[in-house]
Amino acid sequence: MKKQIEGFTLIELLVTIAIISILASFVLSSFSSAKQRAYQSRALAEFKSMATALELYYGDYGQYPPDASRNIPSGLENYLATSGGDRWPDAPWPGSIYDWENWVDPDDSTKKIYQISVRFCPAGGPLEACVFPNLSWADGFDIDSSMYYCLEGACRSHVNQSVSYPGYCVNCGQN
Repeated sequence: MKKQIEGFTLIELLVTIAIISILASFVLSSFSSAKQRAYQSRALAEFKSMATALELYYGDYGQYPPDASRNIPSGLENYLATSGGDRWPDAPWPGSIYDWENWVDPDDSTKKIYQISVRFCPAGGPLEACVFPNLSWADGFDIDSSMYYCLEGACRSHVNQSVSYPGYCVNCGQN
């Protein structure tokens, strides 16, 4: 008696591939979401570290350092615990950078705004070059939008925008 070797039919093979594809999409979706949350957690930790450095600077000099457009404020390198020491660490999201902002409040010239921001767009744009986080708080972000940590004042996404302009303040509810 001759044994018959049975194999998979084309339908069985296609169903198996479809099931594996669906499971893989769930895993990749979860991985992407976890990656975004990890970026956000890293940013929060680095904001706190930078804020501590700025407070130490303030304690020594009685004022915050001047604005340093997308660069480390002069003199702050001694207070930062970064490996480079002479620059801000790169922000967590690919293509994003940290920015120290020491602004005159555009709504009240007698007040100041002190904050650290994560910028997702190159200075001056274009919007197509921006890489925003894939998180709900970044929905509706535009070229001047940012995630920011407020030290003092009427913090906002950008000095040229109103306080209500799309942005995400990580500690405004705590001030």
